[in-house]
Amino acid sequence: MPLAYLPSPSSAVWHLGPLPVRGYALCMVAGVLMALWLSGRRYRKAGGRPGTILDLATIAVPAGLIGARVFSVLSDFHRYFGPGRDWTDTLRVWEGGMGIAGAVAAGALAAWAYCRWTGLDIGPVALAAAPALAVAQAISVWGNWFSQTLYGQPSGLPWAVAIGPQHRVAGYQASATFQPLFLYESALDLLIAVGVSYLIHRYLLTGGRAFALYAALWAAAAAAIEMIRIDYSARLDGLRSNVLAMLAILVLAIGYLATDARRRRRRASLQRQEPPAATVGDSRP
Repeated sequence: MPLAYLPSPSSAVWHLGPLPVRGYALCMVAGVLMALWLSGRRYRKAGGRPGTILDLATIAVPAGLIGARVFSVLSDFHRYFGPGRDWTDTLRVWEGGMGIAGAVAAGALAAWAYCRWTGLDIGPVALAAAPALAVAQAISVWGNWFSQTLYGQPSGLPWAVAIGPQHRVAGYQASATFQPLFLYESALDLLIAVGVSYLIHRYLLTGGRAFALYAALWAAAAAAIEMIRIDYSARLDGLRSNVLAMLAILVLAIGYLATDARRRRRRASLQRQEPPAATVGDSRP
């Protein structure tokens, strides 16, 4: 083991009397709370009505949590259903298994439906939420530190993370410290938050463009991290399900940005072709 390394928590659960408090769940809750606070602050600063983000969150947050679990269960179906399996394990969310791709997709869809139902303009909401979601993911991914998951190849770097023998992948029992991919993903998420926030102000992005940009950058970063992890991750036809989900999000986000760019160019072209309006006193026939 190297002289300097990042130790894993000695325990992933604490007890307050009969109530278990789990590190994985704490990181998820902290990420959600940060997203709500930052989104609400940005929305109010842009002139939005106070309390709007909290009202929307009563629909979007539960939908996101359900979507995260549903995605995880469906992408790892044989882990929960079949001979020798107990389907009630699908309810044990405190043991991990929350697909962030499902959370983003379900939460975004629920937010869109809420805005349609209430007549709320979703543009400013998306503009406020885009950087905040990246910050939330930078926090929630630390849940993998407590569960000792999301790590890469063995490493002797000072910031390598120690993984307990019971959490090590078969064939790597002799190694004690590994690349902390959760730490790298957290850093990338923070960079995405800063970059998207800067681009919003620099280019006056609309809500749709800002959210699509955030989704594209986040999906690309998460897919890259997933492809170099060595610990267990659900697979579909030999490919990691998280990678497939991230690629789908990336394609949709790029498609939206490309379509929006064409629409903007077409609108600008039509505006240049319109003849100038006649002024009062114009003597031309």
